[in-house]
Amino acid sequence: MSLHPSITLASASPRRRELLVQIGVAHAVVPADIDETPLPGELPPDYVRRVTRAKAEAVWALAPGVPVLAADTAVVLGAELYAKPADQTEGVRMLQALSGRTHQVLTAVALRSAAGIASVLSVSEVTFRALSEAECVRYWATGEPRGKAGGYAIQGLAATFITHLAGSYSGVMGLPLAETAALLAGARVRLWNSEVAE
Repeated sequence: MSLHPSITLASASPRRRELLVQIGVAHAVVPADIDETPLPGELPPDYVRRVTRAKAEAVWALAPGVPVLAADTAVVLGAELYAKPADQTEGVRMLQALSGRTHQVLTAVALRSAAGIASVLSVSEVTFRALSEAECVRYWATGEPRGKAGGYAIQGLAATFITHLAGSYSGVMGLPLAETAALLAGARVRLWNSEVAE
């Protein structure tokens, strides 16, 4: 059986695209259009798994045949889920809540192919140093926190906030590469393609 030469990425995230390029996976982008509202009483791990699978199924339905990869990331502190901040007030509130504490980053990955759907959940723990309110406001002003779960980007300026990481760095970015590569290999998708453009 031959390898699939490429996949469809059900995400508009430039970070997920960069990570797929890093491991040499050719892909086209078709963002999923689904309702990502948490269900009443839904636990964060169940939420990211459900949303990820729904994204993969939605894009697969548009063009079945090419494997579809989807992912969803959530920042969790205690029992509270921190999604993408809507505005500066919410973004600063999130950062102040994370300040000086350890939180979890959950990233679910799903791959839909003709064989069905397979998924995995990556759980990482991230510890922030203490942040002042002024520092949080200044960080928001850089534009980096917009559109990021928990209001920060580990691969950007927020790297200066992090004192400890246990788990997957790429998972905190939005696509855990070891787990993703295992899903792709299981579906016979080509990895390490040197022709994939940087």
